[in-house]
Amino acid sequence: MDYCGRESEHARIVAQAKENMPAEEEIERLSASFKAISEPSRLRILFALRHGEMCVYHIVETVGGTQSAVSHQLRILRANRMIKARRDGQNIVYSLADEHILAVLELACAHLNCKF
Repeated sequence: MDYCGRESEHARIVAQAKENMPAEEEIERLSASFKAISEPSRLRILFALRHGEMCVYHIVETVGGTQSAVSHQLRILRANRMIKARRDGQNIVYSLADEHILAVLELACAHLNCKF
């Protein structure tokens, strides 16, 4: 292996990076979360829900698509603990799981200088 000439500095950084590396299970879970929000229709749903809870009918009205397709995306977001659901009479209403999801969206928009 060729060395870069900064072995002592980089050896310290490598040791620190290894020591602070999340466990493999955490890396997998984090990767799955990023994968879940990388699909455009799911991202639209998250942006819609940042304004408050909505039923499927209103989510479809906001983001477009069919009720079946939106319901499928909602299941994926719930499975990844990004949204939560509660029964309100005969309806199920959805909302963001917690403020961390909102923070991730806001940070991504700040990074890309997009509307938030």
